[in-house]
Amino acid sequence: MSLREKLQTVQNDASGDIMPPAARAGMAASELKLRIHQKMLDRVDLAALDALPTERLKQEVATLVERLIAEEAVALNEMERRTLVRDVQYEMLGLGPLELLLADPGISDILVNGHRKVFVERGGRLEPVDVKFSDDKHLMRIIDKIVSRIGRRIDESSPMVDARLQDGSRVNAVIPPLALDGPILSIRRFSATPLAMADLVDRYKSLTPYMAQMLEGLIRAKVNMLVSGGTGSGKTTLLNILSGYIPHAERVVTIEDAAELQLQQPHVVRLETRPPNIEGRGEVTQRALLINALRMRPDRIIVGEVRGSEAVDMLQAMNTGHEGSLTTVHANSPRDALARVENMVGMAGFSMTPKAIRQQIASAITVIVQVSRLTDGRRKVVSIQEITGMESETITLQEIFAYRQSGIDAEGKVAGSFAASGVRPKFAERLRAYGVTLPDAMFDPTQRYM
Repeated sequence: MSLREKLQTVQNDASGDIMPPAARAGMAASELKLRIHQKMLDRVDLAALDALPTERLKQEVATLVERLIAEEAVALNEMERRTLVRDVQYEMLGLGPLELLLADPGISDILVNGHRKVFVERGGRLEPVDVKFSDDKHLMRIIDKIVSRIGRRIDESSPMVDARLQDGSRVNAVIPPLALDGPILSIRRFSATPLAMADLVDRYKSLTPYMAQMLEGLIRAKVNMLVSGGTGSGKTTLLNILSGYIPHAERVVTIEDAAELQLQQPHVVRLETRPPNIEGRGEVTQRALLINALRMRPDRIIVGEVRGSEAVDMLQAMNTGHEGSLTTVHANSPRDALARVENMVGMAGFSMTPKAIRQQIASAITVIVQVSRLTDGRRKVVSIQEITGMESETITLQEIFAYRQSGIDAEGKVAGSFAASGVRPKFAERLRAYGVTLPDAMFDPTQRYM
């Protein structure tokens, strides 16, 4: 052992430093990557790089990294060299450490709790991953890169932001002083290939073929629908799939806080809200977009999520010729969804009696589809209910299909089955008028589907 190594050993022992060799190696690699990244920023004309095609850009970055590695005069094997080139490419051209996670199709959520702790969701279960950021400044650079791409900002005066990635994945970020342990980043992934109803029926068992057939008929018959569920229950995914049944001849206007919907129709107009600028001006709300959308000759209006006073305008649109409109709401049951919509209409400041508000809701919405995320991580359509009218001051509902949980097996998976209630819905007549016939076997309550 050299004198220098002996002195380092004595210093480590004195300070109680018992860092494993692998951790020290990881720290050294991280420091090398930071040095090379900083040198590239100092030497490279980023504006000139942006003008290059993507593949050419990757090659140019790789060449520059190799040159800087040579200047650093560090001994790296082939694997370490490739990894370093890849990591610097991710930093320069992508989202740094997140790129590896974004490339994994099995990950549905990425949750960054400060620069040292990163969790992902796979198969409905959360698990930690060995991905870290260098420090809070590194994480903040990635967050800034995400939000600036869509013209939004995040700083101490505006420490929360909703954004999206280029593939439509939803992003939420919270930074200090609101986040006490460093910047927090949450990414809700969306598949590059949108799911189809067949995936929900055959692959995920989220609903039965009969339920899927009914939902398709409801869309084709231009029935107004409300998709209700908790956070991460699959509301937006189901809304995307349902929108796929809208005829291509119709003009569809979508309104969202952060654009997530991936409609496949040729005639889609996408609108997105805008937060206020640094002077507190220029905000455009969902309600303003919804009011404007009524002047755009839409056949259908799809609101990504109703969460405020725009609920009253959504109901007005449904009641004034924009049949077949769709929206989602956060609620734990269909009855709770109606209560939330009622409260949101009240937020608009209209002096309407509760009975008048409920009459508007009962007249506008015909079907509520309740989706839920079970304890084992699977998503299910747990209830399809029809609004049948009013009795006194109460909106009346009747359940058409339901998922009943019967227990949990030894592996922690939820056991249960789908079944019809035996009630034939009133909207069956409307579906028949649009050429959609529902078979009698669909409503047989003795049939069970796992």
